[in-house]
Amino acid sequence: MGMTVGAAAKAAGVSAKAVRLWESKGLLPPAERTEAGYRVFTEDDLDVLRFIRQAKTLGLTLPEIKKIIDLQRDGATPCGRVTELLDTHIAEIDRTLTELRQLRHSLTTARQAARDSQRRGEDAVVCHIIENHTTR
Repeated sequence: MGMTVGAAAKAAGVSAKAVRLWESKGLLPPAERTEAGYRVFTEDDLDVLRFIRQAKTLGLTLPEIKKIIDLQRDGATPCGRVTELLDTHIAEIDRTLTELRQLRHSLTTARQAARDSQRRGEDAVVCHIIENHTTR
């Protein structure tokens, strides 16, 4: 006997809304239905739900997760694709960190320039912090 969407969601540690969304996007095969029309999920479906939840914690998107699941369903070993995706995400994080460090430096420089300008008693139209900021 299978599980309802609520029971499957609880067992997998996700929301029923997520289960419905993932099913509608093809990450899960269409669930069997009872005569009353209720979805019925199997242990195999639970494994897929748990996999999706874990993949999301690694920052993978639903389309990326779907491609991985599709590869597995087609009999391929998707670990090489997963490695490529993780490498891409790591590179994106590295770029973001670099941009954030540059932004932090710009903000710190602007704040110091504004303090220096204020100490010198210079007038500002609105605010020294923005008026004296130069981009690099």
